[in-house]
Amino acid sequence: MKKIVALPLQLSLLALAVGQAYAQSDKLETVVVSGIRASAQSSVAVKKNAMEVVDAITAEDIGKLPDSNVAETLTRIPGVQGYRYGGEGASPVGVGSGLTIRGLANQTASQVDGRAYFTAGAREFNVEGAIPAMVAGIDVFKNPSAEHIEGGIGGLVNIRTRKPSDFRKPTYSFAVNGRYNDLANKLDPEVSGLAANSWNLGGGERIGAMIAGVYQKSTGRSDNNPANGGINLKRVVRADSAEYATLAAANTGNSTDRALQKYVGRSDVSLLTGVGATLPTTSGQDANLVAAPGLTTNVFQETIMRTRKGLNLAADYRKSDTLRFYVDANYNYYLYHQNYRGLNSIDGGVGNGGNGNVQNLQTAAFNLTEGLANRNLNGGSDDVLLTKRVLSGNFLDSTATTTGGDENHPYKTWIAATGVEWKPTPALSLKGDFSYIKADQSVDNRSVQLVSAPGLTWTTTRIADGEPHQLTFSNGPSFADPATWVFNNYGNGNRQTWNDKGYAAALNGEYELDSGFFTTIKFGARAANQQDLNRSFSYSGKNLTTDGAGRTLANQILVSTMPGVLQAAPSNFMGYTTGYSGGYLVYSPDALLGDQVRTAFGNAGIPADNALPENAVNRRKFDEHTYAAYAVGEFSALDNRIRGSVGLRLVRTQTEIQARQAGASVVDVVKNTSYTNALPSLNVIGEISKDFLARFGYGRGMTRPAIGDLSPGGTLNTTNGTVGLGNPDLRPQVADSLDLSLERYFTPTNYVALGLFDKQIKDAPNAILSCQTLGQAYSGTINNGCSNGQWAVTQAVNSLKGYARGAELSGQYFFDANAGWLQHFGMSASYTYVTTSIPVNFGSAAAPRIVDASQAFVSKRNYTLAGMYEDSTMSARLTYTWRSDQVLFGVSANPIDGRYIGAYGILDAAFNYNLNKNLALTVNAMNLTNRGLNRYVGEPGAYATGLERQHYDNGRAFLVGLRYKFD
Repeated sequence: MKKIVALPLQLSLLALAVGQAYAQSDKLETVVVSGIRASAQSSVAVKKNAMEVVDAITAEDIGKLPDSNVAETLTRIPGVQGYRYGGEGASPVGVGSGLTIRGLANQTASQVDGRAYFTAGAREFNVEGAIPAMVAGIDVFKNPSAEHIEGGIGGLVNIRTRKPSDFRKPTYSFAVNGRYNDLANKLDPEVSGLAANSWNLGGGERIGAMIAGVYQKSTGRSDNNPANGGINLKRVVRADSAEYATLAAANTGNSTDRALQKYVGRSDVSLLTGVGATLPTTSGQDANLVAAPGLTTNVFQETIMRTRKGLNLAADYRKSDTLRFYVDANYNYYLYHQNYRGLNSIDGGVGNGGNGNVQNLQTAAFNLTEGLANRNLNGGSDDVLLTKRVLSGNFLDSTATTTGGDENHPYKTWIAATGVEWKPTPALSLKGDFSYIKADQSVDNRSVQLVSAPGLTWTTTRIADGEPHQLTFSNGPSFADPATWVFNNYGNGNRQTWNDKGYAAALNGEYELDSGFFTTIKFGARAANQQDLNRSFSYSGKNLTTDGAGRTLANQILVSTMPGVLQAAPSNFMGYTTGYSGGYLVYSPDALLGDQVRTAFGNAGIPADNALPENAVNRRKFDEHTYAAYAVGEFSALDNRIRGSVGLRLVRTQTEIQARQAGASVVDVVKNTSYTNALPSLNVIGEISKDFLARFGYGRGMTRPAIGDLSPGGTLNTTNGTVGLGNPDLRPQVADSLDLSLERYFTPTNYVALGLFDKQIKDAPNAILSCQTLGQAYSGTINNGCSNGQWAVTQAVNSLKGYARGAELSGQYFFDANAGWLQHFGMSASYTYVTTSIPVNFGSAAAPRIVDASQAFVSKRNYTLAGMYEDSTMSARLTYTWRSDQVLFGVSANPIDGRYIGAYGILDAAFNYNLNKNLALTVNAMNLTNRGLNRYVGEPGAYATGLERQHYDNGRAFLVGLRYKFD
C-alpha cells in the first residue's frame, strides 16, 4: 500500500460531507494513512479546508486510533472534555455521550458516517461503547451548520468507519492484543480484523466489498470510599458531664441508653447527638456544635468488565464516476458488567444507626458559612455559622453490613443503510440515502445484604483527612468469618429495558455554478423517526429469613449455614493505602444470577427470573417524527481570499408520548406536541495571507429534551401530596453560537490556532415545584403547601437564559527533514478556557429562587500535551491531559450537599515497533500515574471545601499486541 502523508484537498472536503464520500478518482491508490505524522497531517487538512469550525482525529492505520477508548481519544481535541469512570472514558451512569463540548455536557449530536446514531432510550450515542478498531476517523463540528442534522447545541461528533472505496486492491489487517489492569490483576483479549478488495469490471465499472470485525474485553477495578455530604450537625456531649449522666440514667431500655451507661464518667469518650440542621440552635449549645460531612464509613470495590463487539459490512458498485450504489451495515454491542462489594460500618458519628459514642474525638477547623450551608438564603452578610468539623475518632460499638451485587448492562445498536449517488451532469450531484436503526438496552442490578449478627460490635477508627481517608476496625470478630454475619434482604433494584427503532430518509444535492458570487448551492431534505419503549421490572426488600418476614432472632438465617454463596472481597483495597485492606465476606455476585437466590430462599417471595411482573405504571412509549429541509450557498470573492457559506435549515418536530399516572387508579396519559425551528448559519473565511486564515461563524442549534423528561406519567404520593412528573410540553434548548478564530498553517503538518466562542442559550430545562390539579384531589392530612386539593408537583420546565463562552488555543509541530535527528520528533498541545451559566430555580414557580449555576461535568480549564517520535521502524507517543475542578451531576440547593470532581491529570503512553513491513508490535500504557477522579464536598469556586468525599483507585492498564497488515 502506498503511504501518504496528507489527505488530498478534495478528499478532506468530502470527508466532511453529510453523507458518505462521493466517487473518488481512479488516480487515488488509497486513502488509508499510515503513521503518526501522516495521521496528524490528515487531521490538519480537515481542519484547514473545512468551511466550518471543525477538528478531526484520523486513525494512524487500520484498527489503530491513538487510544484504546474512543471517548479518551476525543478529549485530545480542543474544547472537548470527557467523563471517566472505572479507569476508562465513560458516560455518567450510562446516560448520554459522556462528552462535554465547549462547556455543554450531554448535548452532543451523534453520527456514524453522517447518519444520526443513538443509544436506546436516548438521543445521543453512548460513546464509551464505540470500538476504536472500527474507527477510521472522528470529526467534531463545534458550530452548527444548516447542512448538518440538528440535535446538539454543544457540537456534532461524526465517527467515520472505513468503506470499500478506501481500498483499490486486496487489503487484510489483523490484530491481537492482551490488556492487563494491575489493580484487578486480570488479563483480557482483544482481536480485530479487516478484509477489503475492489474489482475492476472494465468499462468504468467497479465493485468493492469490505468486512471488519472486532472483539474487545477489559477488566478494571474501582475502589472507593463513598461518604456523606451535608452539614450533619452534631452536638458533642462529654461522657464525664452531668448531661451525659442524665441521658444514661434515663435508661428507656434501648441499645443507645445501655451503651451510654457503660461510658459514664469517661473523659476520653463523647456522645455525638443529632440536633437537626438548623443554626443557630438553642442558646448555650452552639459552642459544642460540630459538622460531620465526609465521615460515613464505607468500603466499596467494583470489578468492572467491559465487552465490546462490532461488525462492519459494506459493498458498492460504480459505473464510471457518475453512478454509485452502496449498502452498509454497522453493528455495535457494548456490555457494562460489574460485580460490586461493599462494607458499611454503622456508627453514631453521623447519626446512621449507631450509638454515637466516640473515643478520642478530634476536630479540625472548618468554616461553615451561610453560603456553604444554603447559598445565604436569608441575604445579608455571609456569616460563619460553625468553625469546626469532626476529624477523627474511635467510633465505639459499631455494627456492620456488607453488600454483594451484580450489574449487567448491555447496549446493542445496529444500523443498515443503502443509497445511490448520481452525477447526471458535471455540475450536479445527487445522493439518496435510506437507513434503519435498531437499538436495545437493558439493565439488571441485583444485590444481597448481610448484617452483623446480634450482639457483635467493632471499634471503627476514622480519620477524615488526607487522600484517601484512613480507616481501621478493631475489638470485634473478623469480617471474613461466616459466623459474623446473618442474611438480611435481596433486591433487583434496577431492572429495565429500552427498545428503540427508527429510520431516516435523506436526499442531498449539490450544484456548481459557473460564475457569480455563489459558487455552489447545496440543498436537501430529511425525514426521520425514533420510537422508544421503556419498561420496568424492578423490585426490592425481599427478606431472606426462614418465613420471608422481617428479620428477628427467631427467623434469621446464619450465613455460616450456606457457605457456598459467599465470596471474600479483594484484600488489596486501594492498594493498601487506607489502613484497612479488605477481605470481608459478601454474597457472591455470581450466586445472584438467574434463579439462584430464589431457589436458596424459597420463602422470600422472589419472582422467577424469566417471569418478572412488570411495574406497568412505569411503562413509557415515545414516538417522534422529524422533517427537515435545508439550503446552503457557498460563495467566493477576491480570488477566493474571501469564501464561506450561508444557509438555513427548517425543522419540524412531532412527538407523541404515552405514560401512566398512578393514584387511586392507573390512568393512561397520551400527549402530542409539535414545534418548528428555523436554524440559520453563516461561515466566512478570510485569507490574511495564503496560509493565515481568519474565520467567523454564526449558527443556531437546538437540542431536543431528553426522552425521559417528556413523560407525562408519575406516581401520586397520597400520604404527603407530592408527585414527580415529566413535561411533554418541554421545548428544545436553542443556542445562538458565535465563533471567531485565527489559524496559521506553517506546513501541511504544523499549525497554531486561537478560537473564541460564545453560545447564548435559552429554554434550558429546570425542575421546579408548583401546585397543580391532577386527576384526583389530594385529601391527605400532611400540608403539602398547596390548597384546594392540589398536588405539589416537581416538574421540569423551560428555564431562563444562559451561556457558554471561552477560548481555545491549539498547535502542532513536527520537525522537518533538515533538522537532523530532530526530524523524528513532534509535539502537540491544546488549552481550553470555558465559563458557563445556566440559571437554576431552587424555589417554586410562585416563589422562585434563582441561582446562577455552572454546567455539570465542565472544567473551566483543561489542557493536553503530547510528545511524539516516529522513524521508519518505530513510533512513540506520551500524552498528558489535565482538567480543573468540575461539578458532578449538578449543583445542589445547599452547596454542602453537592459534589465536585477535583482537578486531575492523566498520563498515557503508546509505542509501536515494526518487526517487518507487515507485522508490528504495539504497547499502550494508560493512567501511568494511577490518578483517580476523586470527589469532594461542595462545588468548585467559592464553595470548594477541599474535603474529600470519595477517593478512587482504578489502577494502571497496559495493552500489548501484534498487528498484521497485508496489501
